[in-house]
Amino acid sequence: MIDFMELAERGKMPDAAIRAGIRKLLRDRLRLEQKGSREEQLEALYKFIAMMESSPVAVATDTANEQHYEVPSDLFQTFMGPHLKYSCGYWPVADTTLSESEEYMLQLTCKRAGLEDGMDILELGCGWGSLSLWMAEHYPNSHITAVSNSRTQKKFIDARGFQNLEVITSDMNDFNIARRFDRVVSVEMFEHMRNWAELLQRINGWLKLEGKLFIHIFVHRDLAYLFNDAGEVNWMSEHFFKEGMMPSESLMTLTNNDMVVERHWRVNGRHYAKTLRAWLDRIDENAKESIAILERDHKSEEARIQFGRWRIFFMACEELFGFREGEEWYVAHYLLKKR
Repeated sequence: MIDFMELAERGKMPDAAIRAGIRKLLRDRLRLEQKGSREEQLEALYKFIAMMESSPVAVATDTANEQHYEVPSDLFQTFMGPHLKYSCGYWPVADTTLSESEEYMLQLTCKRAGLEDGMDILELGCGWGSLSLWMAEHYPNSHITAVSNSRTQKKFIDARGFQNLEVITSDMNDFNIARRFDRVVSVEMFEHMRNWAELLQRINGWLKLEGKLFIHIFVHRDLAYLFNDAGEVNWMSEHFFKEGMMPSESLMTLTNNDMVVERHWRVNGRHYAKTLRAWLDRIDENAKESIAILERDHKSEEARIQFGRWRIFFMACEELFGFREGEEWYVAHYLLKKR
């Protein structure tokens, strides 16, 4: 028997029904993760941290690449904005466009990271280069080192030809570098990492004495959990976020490391919900092109299923970040310094 998700993936379920199912799953997730009293919740969080600290820096890195980062760059060009920013945009007014939202968040990231022209900057998890390329253009006297676990992404960024930007392909379990930096920046990478304490200790060693680390992650206001720990096979983990983590907002401050949070900001989840709706609208506008790209690696029927999965992914994430007016799941920014 074909189940609900199979029908949805095949485009045989109305979006309204899919969204209703997603909202039910979000409520179910909150009930699953909430561990009784506030005391019990805090104890569960410390157990989660202990699990993280007994793990490698990153897990399932090959699967993460297959799910997202070795996908052809032109598929991402069918739904993202011109900067190919595969993360939350910033939407200050109602008529903000996707392109503007990318630029506003790139500007905000650089401002909160305290970037200045002439700095040596390391970006961890650079994606398709939205931030690294922005920094290379706007800080021409800076040297930018960007790290990605994807050969496809490195090739895409290198083609832009910036002389002050170097892209390194490396698994974060293995990455090390002798150079020291004024700033390390990371946008939506830590959710794919597992042992934050070990990674932060390494980053501390890559910073100059007065250097700082800026981190942009999505979070839940209280809960920290893995996407694949719900007992049965989890659709999000299986297709898009293998071994991924939803951090709690406090997780960064509670992690044992050689750095301290100097400043902390929140970005309401509706900014991400609007970003995801814009991606959904664009991939729908470019449906024929998107499916044709997917057909390079899949038979026609499977390509259409893959297309359906991308649509569901955008809807699922939009509903998550828009839940309860964006005050349940949202984006957090942290600026860390050496102790």
